[in-house]
Amino acid sequence: MNDTIMNVPLFPLNSIVLPKGRIPLQLFEPRYIDMLSRCMKEDRGFVVILLREGGETARQAAFYDIGTYVRIIDFQQLDSGLLGITVEGELKVSVVRSWQQEDGLNLGDVECLIAEAESEVPERYHELPSVLRALFRHPVVKDLGMDVDYEDARDVGWRLTELLPLDKQEKQRLAELQDPLERLQRLQELLEALEQN
Repeated sequence: MNDTIMNVPLFPLNSIVLPKGRIPLQLFEPRYIDMLSRCMKEDRGFVVILLREGGETARQAAFYDIGTYVRIIDFQQLDSGLLGITVEGELKVSVVRSWQQEDGLNLGDVECLIAEAESEVPERYHELPSVLRALFRHPVVKDLGMDVDYEDARDVGWRLTELLPLDKQEKQRLAELQDPLERLQRLQELLEALEQN
């Protein structure tokens, strides 16, 4: 994948997904069903980006400019008649420019962000992998079939950012950090604050 990807579909959501993370999506709007069939045909992904304001089905929505390029790893017809897909994050990207097609699909030129440095989880954050292991026992999370390296600061920080019950601005701030240890430090502070409430 080059530094700039031209004309990538943008999928604004109220959820976040980071590299190696997975998220199930339900598609019912024509703009997203068309996007899905184009992505499948051209063997490419799209960018999941967090909504700043507006709803997931709104024609007009404001979103952040840092998101994650994802690929479709599974799809099926749901009992509800909707199309269900599971996507997996590949890399963080920055939206340089965005626009909207006539059908309401958001598109953008995106640049890949520099990959975060590999780093082990320092001893002072030893509780964080334990919290993550507990979250991974939840059936919904277990069903996503994600692999996690509990020793890798990036993996632990990314998964906790996705799974902890934090407000979306906080999740976005954590996602935008490029230093895995800084993210773990912030997560530790947030968990301590959650425990006190």
